[in-house]
Amino acid sequence: MRELPGLAHTALAPGLQVSPSATPLPPIAPSPLPSAGIEVRWAEHQDQVREAQRLRYQVFVGEMGARLPNTVAGHDIDLFDDFCEHLLVRDVASGEVIGTYRVLTPAQAKRVGSTYSDTEFDLTRLRALRERMVELGRSCVHPQHRHGGVIMALWTALGGFMQRNRLDIMVGCASIPMWHNGVVSGDVAASIWQQLKQTHLAPIELQVRPRLPLPVEQMDGSLQVEPPALIKGYLRLGAKILGAPAWDPDFNSADLPMLMRIEDLPSRYRKHFLGA
Repeated sequence: MRELPGLAHTALAPGLQVSPSATPLPPIAPSPLPSAGIEVRWAEHQDQVREAQRLRYQVFVGEMGARLPNTVAGHDIDLFDDFCEHLLVRDVASGEVIGTYRVLTPAQAKRVGSTYSDTEFDLTRLRALRERMVELGRSCVHPQHRHGGVIMALWTALGGFMQRNRLDIMVGCASIPMWHNGVVSGDVAASIWQQLKQTHLAPIELQVRPRLPLPVEQMDGSLQVEPPALIKGYLRLGAKILGAPAWDPDFNSADLPMLMRIEDLPSRYRKHFLGA
């Protein structure tokens, strides 16, 4: 989801906020995966966060054509970054960061005043969940490393994070690119929405409203298209769609609001991600 800090490490750079209500936790050691040649760790200082922000810029601006503030040249930076934990997947051979997620905990969301998802959706119906809810965002993987190993490594680390911090709900905005057949079009997003609302829509008491709705009723929602791989992955893990997509003109995407509960994780994934 942009598309899971109780904090997972002890050394943080100035500007990375530590939640006063978080339970102190021991540092996380790197998680080498020799078969895949990658390791997973949480950023411990600003230089590592900058690596994630450079990868995000490469993917969001270079590939998706996003229009982002030029805070630091070649970096995707926004006001939420200083309040988030940043998960990095690194290629062992090159040392390059090839995948990242950022995580905003309930305590840090209070400090910054909202989640990123609040800027795109009215989340009023989720207010009772906020004390247990983390926001996942800015997920991306280097184009040369988009295989299951990187995503599985990220999700396994996120599962451990949720357990250690006793949090059980994840939300975020899952992006659908607006490019279709070489032109900017919302038809793909409209078609994916029409498909998924039939099978994966959350109950009415959890549904949210987009602040800038994608006008799906004015688009061709009948295309036979597959959701992006990340969205399909979330759905396999038991995630629900919370409502119709928002249009994000800066990221040139349609964003679906999604929610996933740890208790809804299918048993076949539970042992892998949670060790249970």
